[in-house]
Amino acid sequence: MDIIADAPTGLAMALDPLVTRVLAPNPSPFTYTGTQTYLVGTSVLAVIDPGPDDPRHLAALLAAIGERRVAAILCTHTHRDHSPAAAPLRAATGAPIIGCAPLTLEDAGPRADAAFDTGYAPDRVLADGESVSGPDWTLVAVATPGHTSNHLCFALPESGGLFCGDHVMGWSTTVVAPPDGDMAAYMASLDKLMAREDDRIYFPAHGEPIEKPHRFVRGLIGHRKQREGQILRLLRTDVGAVPAMVERMYAGLDPRLSGAAGRSVLAHLIDLRGRGLVIEEDGVWKTTA
Repeated sequence: MDIIADAPTGLAMALDPLVTRVLAPNPSPFTYTGTQTYLVGTSVLAVIDPGPDDPRHLAALLAAIGERRVAAILCTHTHRDHSPAAAPLRAATGAPIIGCAPLTLEDAGPRADAAFDTGYAPDRVLADGESVSGPDWTLVAVATPGHTSNHLCFALPESGGLFCGDHVMGWSTTVVAPPDGDMAAYMASLDKLMAREDDRIYFPAHGEPIEKPHRFVRGLIGHRKQREGQILRLLRTDVGAVPAMVERMYAGLDPRLSGAAGRSVLAHLIDLRGRGLVIEEDGVWKTTA
């Protein structure tokens, strides 16, 4: 809580010659200190993940932008803590909204702060490998489904940076919540990042920059494989209901996060079922071997 209280909300902080961060005032158990919006460039800017539709955050962004032109507003995905400010920022700057595809999904899960943004309307959708550029920057879309099916990262080859949205976070593991969140896709996207050789630093939407990204991603992959192993061991001892698994796997967990943890366990189970390792009967999961 001290970290959240001391977070520099609304201040423009230079992280790199081409990268400035502005923190939105939306801290929570799921967003940590809040959503981080990034301004990329010097004279002409791109804005990545404009954040929630909060007048305070919009005012902070416009103050950080000043008299400079905004060439593009980019969104990594369409959860409500990332994309809703795109529309008022477009109205204020005239810049097009570019990036992930629209995605609206009815979701009655525990992450009310990260429901989908039903008003998101991009002017251009970027496919994997497509780019948008300014005088001193290029942003290349890297498709990374898993957290959501429409999730994109954006590579900045001029500095070796990767804006990784919620695919890789600097403070916590990523929530992968069915029905749209897909653990198999998420793991494949982590492998995709591991294969990228030129990324020097990650700029996540939540948490501090990640300066040794390949080592960090390797740790995330190991953590997910460890969770998978825990699940299989519990199933072999006849612990087959998701709430009981959460209780055993997440000792001391903040009760506010138990629902999200359950959906993460479910994502692992769906992945294991797709690989023929488990089956589900009336809400009870069992191994096939």
